[in-house]
Amino acid sequence: MKIPPGAPGLKMTETAISGLLVLPGGITAGSVVLDSQSGLIAAVRPGASEGERFPDPCLIFPGFIDLHVHAREDVSGAETHKECYATAGRAALAGGVTHYADMPNNPVPPVDEASYAAKLEIARRSPLPITLYAGIGPGTRPLKRRVPYKAYLGPSVGPLYFRSNAEVEETLAHYRGENVSFHCEDPEVLENRRGAASHEERRPPEAEISATALAIKMAERHDLAVKLCHYSTGAGLELVRRARRQGLRVALEAAPHHLFFDTSMLRPDNTRLLQMNPPLRSPRDRRALIEALRQGEVEHLASDHAPHTLAEKEKGMSGVPHLDTYGAFLTWLMEAEGFTPLQILRCACENPGRFLRPYLPAACGQGIGRIETGTRGDICVLDPRAPFTPRNEDMQTRCGWTPFAGMRFPGRVKAVWLGGARKV
Repeated sequence: MKIPPGAPGLKMTETAISGLLVLPGGITAGSVVLDSQSGLIAAVRPGASEGERFPDPCLIFPGFIDLHVHAREDVSGAETHKECYATAGRAALAGGVTHYADMPNNPVPPVDEASYAAKLEIARRSPLPITLYAGIGPGTRPLKRRVPYKAYLGPSVGPLYFRSNAEVEETLAHYRGENVSFHCEDPEVLENRRGAASHEERRPPEAEISATALAIKMAERHDLAVKLCHYSTGAGLELVRRARRQGLRVALEAAPHHLFFDTSMLRPDNTRLLQMNPPLRSPRDRRALIEALRQGEVEHLASDHAPHTLAEKEKGMSGVPHLDTYGAFLTWLMEAEGFTPLQILRCACENPGRFLRPYLPAACGQGIGRIETGTRGDICVLDPRAPFTPRNEDMQTRCGWTPFAGMRFPGRVKAVWLGGARKV
């Protein structure tokens, strides 16, 4: 049953949705009242309310939060043929993502006040709120405003990457106390493996493990809060565990491609399509990451949405798009890997919401990633029993394809509210 805003018991700007709410304390039958005027959650109530009701087995989550997206758009406009803020926003909403953090490895990266402000102005074109990382590269310095940072320890798009560990140490000495996310691939190891036969051999697990040790050393030496992005190796997890026992602030992301695919699945017809940095790892690494995500050792499920066209993939570009399929992938984690809705809430909503909270505008109220009065009115309803088979032609991302094309997910995104307004 669907009753329009302004139904009895609601203000004209309010909408109520009812069903199984996924809350930190457990799953409960209840209702959420969203106010499109304030953009916030006006109330959370037990039991059903007048409004739209979602029957079992649908699950009502906070909107999902993706901490690792490459939306591609910057002042140069050089990469908008494969994505821009408008298309990335549509892809995000299709995947149930209502807030994402955009990476800085652009042709013109945001590395100082002027370049960050210029990119922030362009980001206003996004149909959903986003947070921008500032880039760290050789010779950069912290911004005056409070922002999260990203450091590339190996080659990537744009000019931000380091060529030696000495460069890393010299630059990060200026970022004491900051929150820095790392692309962990040791540039010296990569240089030594340039002549290897395959992409996976040219970027071996040793590159990530060595860079992990360096990032941890930087965390200790400069009092950094570090996040290791798109983590891919099981062996490196022990370094992180040891660092945490020492009281260091070290968080981890895992990407869908490292949890779903591994090197045993590579064939001559898909090796270019499934090329990314860091590359796919062994089945053993994949299992270790899944278990670490399940146990909460990996705090964040982040897509590393990297849209390149299929023509660019054929030429050897690294990266795969994921925004459109973020929510559907969560249903795979629940059915195929036995994740509970509360484990999904933790890695796709609560933890990334906590990471972004220091950087959110006042319009987000008391935060994002929680169904709670006063938080932002972002909601995603998942139907875990509505099978979904992605097709390239249905993707909202401008690059127009998905690595999951033709694969059956057990469920899909049923509905999305953004700032109290229905979008999907």
